[in-house]
Amino acid sequence: MGDPTPQVAILDDYAGAALRIADWSSVQNRSRVTVFERHLSEDEAAEELRPFDVICTLRERMALPRTLLARLPNLKLITIVGRSLPNLDLGAATERGIIVTHTDFAHPRFRSVHDATPEFAWGLLIATVRNLAEEHRRMRGGGWQVTTGLTLSGKTLGLVGLGRVGKRMADYAKVFGMEVIAWSQNLTADAAAAAGARRVEKATLFEESDVVSIHVVLSERTRGLVGERELALMKPQAYLINTSRGPIVDEAVMIAALETGRIAGAGLDVYDVEPLPSDHRLRLLPNVTLSPHLGYVTREMLAAFYSDTVEAVAAWLDGAPIRIANPEALPG
Repeated sequence: MGDPTPQVAILDDYAGAALRIADWSSVQNRSRVTVFERHLSEDEAAEELRPFDVICTLRERMALPRTLLARLPNLKLITIVGRSLPNLDLGAATERGIIVTHTDFAHPRFRSVHDATPEFAWGLLIATVRNLAEEHRRMRGGGWQVTTGLTLSGKTLGLVGLGRVGKRMADYAKVFGMEVIAWSQNLTADAAAAAGARRVEKATLFEESDVVSIHVVLSERTRGLVGERELALMKPQAYLINTSRGPIVDEAVMIAALETGRIAGAGLDVYDVEPLPSDHRLRLLPNVTLSPHLGYVTREMLAAFYSDTVEAVAAWLDGAPIRIANPEALPG
């Protein structure tokens, strides 16, 4: 007989924070918990995760397609952050009787963490327009300044999307003395005005903005939303900031615009493929400020995510799973 103790995998814990930032004792007392700090390819995951009953994911860091789920015969529970996971085949999980549980963003523990992404986005914006990353590298190498930056006061910030994050960006922009314009497919003039922005058409936003910042969710409707036409409309001295999702911007077109100086630069926290391959062309461009998908990565946010994850795994160990995204997977 094999060991009946449930095995729990915590995936993609790049910073080694999961066990430090939340109390896993209610799970560790009844299972064997293994932390994977390195990102696994699908083939590596099929091999490494084969013995596990539970896998705990963090946002979209790990894709769980049908092809991988079919190679994990012991898997019974997947925990996700948010109410859905775009790169999880929920139908395949349901067919295999794998329960998927989600976090509870309405819980009081999440109330103080919703500014993590807009705070980071504003920091990335400033770092980009003031060339901080490039000058930091130069200082580390013994050099001194060679770039010139952009003053934000009096400039125009264009927000693609004016939801929770976009509204906070509009607040920050006002403090910096910027005019704010906004567009999204369903945005009305009244809603924009209520957030302190002026609603414009999509083309106008790209034509008039000194900085364009993206804050829409990735969907089939927004995939490739920013492409050759939009980038061609931008001022040569304008910047693009993306802290939402990589595929919202046509990556190849954006790289061409950056390489040729069609736009002044970009600040990117998200990419088509994550982690970003080590030989990716974006890593070589001096007019791009790069960060490794840090928008939501704060101690407070991770504590909230992992606390909900612990709660969900403990409930499953009790035989009473909670916050189930696919109730059809339940036996009977």
